[in-house]
Amino acid sequence: MTTTRKPSSPFGRSLCAMITPFTEAGALDPDGARSLAARLVAQGCDGLVLNGTTGESPTTTDAEKAELVAAVREAVGDGVSLVAGVGSADTRHTVELALAAEKAGADGVLVVTPYYSRPPQEAVEAHFRQVADASGLPLMLYDIPGRTGTRIEPDTMIRLAEHPRIVAVKDCSYDFLGTQKVLAHTELAYYAGCDEHVLALYAVGAAGCVSTVANVVPGHITSILDAYDAADTARARELQLRATPLIEAMMNAGLPGTVTAKALLNRLGLPAGPVRAPLLPAGQEAADGLLARYQELTAAR
Repeated sequence: MTTTRKPSSPFGRSLCAMITPFTEAGALDPDGARSLAARLVAQGCDGLVLNGTTGESPTTTDAEKAELVAAVREAVGDGVSLVAGVGSADTRHTVELALAAEKAGADGVLVVTPYYSRPPQEAVEAHFRQVADASGLPLMLYDIPGRTGTRIEPDTMIRLAEHPRIVAVKDCSYDFLGTQKVLAHTELAYYAGCDEHVLALYAVGAAGCVSTVANVVPGHITSILDAYDAADTARARELQLRATPLIEAMMNAGLPGTVTAKALLNRLGLPAGPVRAPLLPAGQEAADGLLARYQELTAAR
């Protein structure tokens, strides 16, 4: 089945929030990153988000972030969108990371709401505008109040959409009404950031998804979008629901998605390696359960 990128999809349609592979000693594994990125693209991803939460950005250095972008760009070439996470709690540092990502070969930047300090909406808006003004790259806003403590309110989104380089949103707000309000009033390209919302958000006009679960089943996540684009909504629904047990095991079973994705990739013999502290690896029982859900999903194709 052939698919085409929607005009409103500036970074592609099926994006993976890629983990950052580490060696067993805990160092960045650029060879593993190249290999994993190539696999994700070969199995359906047309974009990759690097150095996000799933990529353990809080525990990677600025130099490692730039090295990862450069390594993955080398592996996938110019036909795949690379969006680099550059968010931090410090606007000045975020700007520095955006400039470094641009130099390393990123196509866009993912910028999360500043966390911990809980800035008011006026300050949130100013933060994003300053980052967008700093480089030539288009910007994807990352709305995930469950982690940052502060959301990007719909009215703030609508104002930010006026900026020529603020073009997209990774939506983990769990506010479907607010999301629809922004979709109705702007040209922002929305990407479902929660795997359980891939089909629901796509059906109301999203550009695609940024999926953590795609680290292990990139083809299945892409097939949900493919089916919907082919007007086979029953098939799209079937595929979304079939993925629910794995989505729940990876994203809603008490462990961060980074931990579950790496545990499953390691079980499958794919590049991943350990997580960095303060995260701890999944235990054997959890890893066994993840593998069982994966096998159930892939056996049902």
